Amino acid sequence: MLKTITVVSALALVSAGAALAHHGWGSYDAAHPVTVSGPIQTLKYENPHALITVKGTDKVWTVTLAPTFRMDSRGATTKVVAVGKTVQAYGYPSTVEKDEMRAEWIQIDGKKYELR
Repeated sequence: MLKTITVVSALALVSAGAALAHHGWGSYDAAHPVTVSGPIQTLKYENPHALITVKGTDKVWTVTLAPTFRMDSRGATTKVVAVGKTVQAYGYPSTVEKDEMRAEWIQIDGKKYELR
């Protein structure tokens, strides 16, 4: 019985840690949207959110995209959101992480992809 309680407690702690590791949308400044345009330098297509880095005119931005299932269902697959392609990303800058933003939508090859 003690072993079962220990295992259940450990699983609860791991689950809580994973939930805390995921940042909330409250850490983004919706009052000051930004648009970043430039070539995609890196792509990390995994959950909880896909990430790209974009070489903007003044700096390199980390752009948080949607979860991969949403990206795929809206047509923004890894073939579309590929390293080297030019992207325009509209969204909100982070109030915590320097040069990071959460994208509301992206545009690649003239096509707009809604992410939220």
